[in-house]
Amino acid sequence: MSLQTEIMDAMKTAMKAKDTVALEALRAVKSALLLAQTESGAKEDVAQEEEIKLLQKLVKQRKDSAAIYVEQGREDLAKPELDQAAIIEQFLPAQLTEEEVEAKVKAIIEANGFSGMADMGKTMGAASKELAGSADGKTISSVVKRLLS
Repeated sequence: MSLQTEIMDAMKTAMKAKDTVALEALRAVKSALLLAQTESGAKEDVAQEEEIKLLQKLVKQRKDSAAIYVEQGREDLAKPELDQAAIIEQFLPAQLTEEEVEAKVKAIIEANGFSGMADMGKTMGAASKELAGSADGKTISSVVKRLLS
């Protein structure tokens, strides 16, 4: 089943349940998918890798907004953002734990002979490519920095 179909089914369920937070999050996902589809100029669906990147971007936006709201003492505004992020995350593949990311990054470093911060860019490129969709860039970056320093 395509992501668009899953989103539409979830929207119908949210409408029936009168869940406004879920509905708002799902509408944002649907809108982003439609924009991505029209950007490419293609009539067919967006590639699965692009869908995952798009969902990760939407989750990151909501978490960043929530962090700013909490920083400014506006927990009332942060809660809906975090709730929406949790709803969108349901459509992402299972995320790796930091230990699993560390194990994979160690393997990448050893396989390519990377050492020191001079190889940070090369390591990040290889790790991001291999872990795309299963870990966010912030986690990958912190693990790479820790292992190379």
